[in-house]
Amino acid sequence: MKRLAEDALIAWYKSPRRKPLIIRGARQVGKTWLVEKGLAPYFTNLVKVDLEKRRDLHFLFAGNLEPKIILQGLEVSLGRIVAGKTLLFFDEIQACPRAIMALRYFYEQMPELHVVAASSLLEFAFADISVPVGRVTYLYLQPMTFFEYLLAIGKEPMAEQSRKSPATLAESVQQMILRELKTYFFVGGMPECVQVFHDSGSLLEVFKVQSDIITSYRDDFAKYSPRMDTTCLDAVLLNTARMVGEQLKYTRLNEGHSYQMNHKAFDLLAKARIIHKIPACNPSGLPLGASANPKKFKAAMLDIGLMQRLCQIPVDFEMKQENLLAMYRGKLAEQFVAQELLAHGGEDLFYWARDARGSSAEIDYLTVREGTIYPVEIKSGAGGSLRSLHLFLEKYPNCPQGLVLHGGGYRQLVEQKLIFLPLYSAAAIGNAAMPLP
Repeated sequence: MKRLAEDALIAWYKSPRRKPLIIRGARQVGKTWLVEKGLAPYFTNLVKVDLEKRRDLHFLFAGNLEPKIILQGLEVSLGRIVAGKTLLFFDEIQACPRAIMALRYFYEQMPELHVVAASSLLEFAFADISVPVGRVTYLYLQPMTFFEYLLAIGKEPMAEQSRKSPATLAESVQQMILRELKTYFFVGGMPECVQVFHDSGSLLEVFKVQSDIITSYRDDFAKYSPRMDTTCLDAVLLNTARMVGEQLKYTRLNEGHSYQMNHKAFDLLAKARIIHKIPACNPSGLPLGASANPKKFKAAMLDIGLMQRLCQIPVDFEMKQENLLAMYRGKLAEQFVAQELLAHGGEDLFYWARDARGSSAEIDYLTVREGTIYPVEIKSGAGGSLRSLHLFLEKYPNCPQGLVLHGGGYRQLVEQKLIFLPLYSAAAIGNAAMPLP
């Protein structure tokens, strides 16, 4: 498999001002694979320390965090570690919080040694330690994007076409890519699911893997939050999946528990990166996060494949839908766009909702490119029916153009300041390095 994050890893490897690198992300998004297949080949040897499995090595971090002393203990168990030739890899580093603290001393005392760590549930470990701010570098890994999925299943030409401006592509080519996108809606981007689909071509086999991943997440609930009611976590997880694209209230996520308990469960799932909180904000200026409203928000799931499995979407019925935006009442399209924007544009995502009482005006997502804010709508209607988008463009002249993702091909309505793009173009919108048509 080819992961776009490999380029960032190689840049880190070559950097003369390198710091220890922590790869963050939810469980099973491919962090370990990325290190072992994308980075380790650049070294003579790889020394991997899985701190979740090798708890017998935690004692090395219990006392003095002197790097030379730690390395002496590691070498006895795992072999020689030579700066410039060895990649030292701490996997599941959150299982040993003091190992995270030790990274600052590797940076300060042994900067010539390449040290990388991978972590899920890192925020839980941060609660117990002093975070080495400024002495480590972070890389956030999301599930495989649609582009990465196309490469993985052997459709390289289609993958390359999907990255070209749709203004230069025939409508028939755009429709071919959209048809493949329908399959991605159900396979999703979890690497094991993509691998199983590549090997078997069976969605049923993919669904089994997705169910196993969801079960492993639920196992984590009990392990990392013993004081949290797991039935509340399950209910909040399921209802968040069902309500993707909707403005949420904690009380609506689970009627069987209190507001405070639902709030806590939602925050825990967000910390585990199984869900993403998407606050409303005021697009009058940058940064968007400065005006984010924590009480007005919606959410997206980690992965579209896991979302459809949680919701038990009737696949045979939905696969017959011609319009991608009609599938599961448009929620799969909303999830896909959020997932692509997060993968290509960073870990934060925002939307807009009008503050006026009784108003339902809302813009699905906001994106920033070269210091300019663009509203992003996911619609199947004609330009004249996009009332919220027209209102937004009139209210915020600093936002020069509206971007509409739909189930058709490219077209531009200059007089209305709108560009219509095929749904898969969410990647181009989120990636500032890719020009808009």
